[in-house]
Amino acid sequence: MLTSSPQAAQAGTRELAWISPLRHLRRPGEPPLDLGSIPWLGHALEFGRDVASFLTRMKDKHGDIFTVLLGGRYVTVLLDPHSYDKVMWEPRTRLDFHAYAVLLMERIFSVQLPHYDPSNEKAKMKPTLEHSNLQALTDAMYANLHTVLRGDPAEAAGDWHESGLFEFCYSGLLRAGYLTLFGVEASPGTLESQAQDRTHSANIFHTFRQLDLLLPKLARGSLSAGEKDQVRSVRGHLWKLLSPARVATRALRSSWLESYLLHLEEMGASVEMQGRALVLQLWATQGNMGPAAFWLLLFLLKNPEALAAVRRELQCILCQPGQPVSQMSALPPKALDSTPVLDSVLSESLRLTAAPFITREVVVDMALPLADGREFSLRRGDRLLLFPFLSPQRDPEIYTDPEAFKYNRFLNPEGTEKKDFYKGGKQLKNYNLPWGAGHNQCLGKNFAIYSLKQFVFLALMHFDLKLVRADEEIPEFDLSRYGFGLMQPKNDVLVRYRAQL
Repeated sequence: MLTSSPQAAQAGTRELAWISPLRHLRRPGEPPLDLGSIPWLGHALEFGRDVASFLTRMKDKHGDIFTVLLGGRYVTVLLDPHSYDKVMWEPRTRLDFHAYAVLLMERIFSVQLPHYDPSNEKAKMKPTLEHSNLQALTDAMYANLHTVLRGDPAEAAGDWHESGLFEFCYSGLLRAGYLTLFGVEASPGTLESQAQDRTHSANIFHTFRQLDLLLPKLARGSLSAGEKDQVRSVRGHLWKLLSPARVATRALRSSWLESYLLHLEEMGASVEMQGRALVLQLWATQGNMGPAAFWLLLFLLKNPEALAAVRRELQCILCQPGQPVSQMSALPPKALDSTPVLDSVLSESLRLTAAPFITREVVVDMALPLADGREFSLRRGDRLLLFPFLSPQRDPEIYTDPEAFKYNRFLNPEGTEKKDFYKGGKQLKNYNLPWGAGHNQCLGKNFAIYSLKQFVFLALMHFDLKLVRADEEIPEFDLSRYGFGLMQPKNDVLVRYRAQL
């Protein structure tokens, strides 16, 4: 999530389709067609500069379904959330969600897996993220967050420290997530082994971050010569750090990791390819966690009322076990499921900042029925794109002041979760889609939510955390991150923090 031969064939077909005068025309029953003014490229440059602004302009011009030409590809965009289920539950024989994922796996991570079947992989990995396995992961994550955030003697001294909030969140969550999934230095842990875990996980994060910064260009094939050299070097280093041989030496490896390695072996993946696949999984499992925590904490720090409400709720968790944060080995499971205010804050933060693409390849000529009774013809070889960031998440018909952060937007007056949102007078099933839906539902959603809650709990209850500048503006998005999950900021925001003694 390098162009293989099927994709290359599709691209060649698409170029011929552009040359053919028949494809210049919209057939009866097809969505509005907008070719742009540049042959073959079409709207690719504008799409690449700012996806959200471009698609908003197209929606204003054509309505909630239209087809655009993007670099030789015809992409039909659907922005009607009432109709999303029609796409997300369509069988692979008509709308395929595997081909694009395989394309990006190879282009970004150089991963080529024999007989790869994402549906089969999800079915095998799902039990490792549920029930007792989920509880084991959650407990391990809390312990590793302690190691990363609280374990450094300099951090525990009670002195003030200054850091970028994005760096603080991304580093803390990715390092703890890595230790949780891939294992720790020793069990039981000692002060020395925990110090080694902090050093090793910091190396993993800083190396991973170099690749992450180039990920949008990697995906779009727009790296400079120097950047290509950097990617080769960084990927090679990560492959060594996460090689099966190195991972095998670590203690307390998760059942998720053991099952995934077994799955790779059963597929016939080479040892080298297994290491590459583990780097892919590090990104897939951890790449959005830090950015999600950054936006959530920043919105809270900029909204005193919301921050006070969340702190009151988290204080109740502290009261339950009757012990200070420093002595808590885990958060009570019931407590993690009893935070309606924090749940609303998380939903609102994700509504404002989660911007993944949901894509399908059109496998056969087909009719796509919409919820309002309309029906549109789709052509084999085209791509279908949903962009929930625009609708429902930023849709003014669904949300009042959709650009504003409102911490209680997903709360009813009595404190229960609010689920009734409407568009066109009809209640929406899909009113917020940061986790995907249908065949694209995030497999690790519950683990991710628990991890974010634990991180926020420690950040707010163990640390005094404040903005260096109270009047700090919310940073703009790095527009190149549209389509890859959580948006990242153009610039970091400085915070001061110290451990509460």
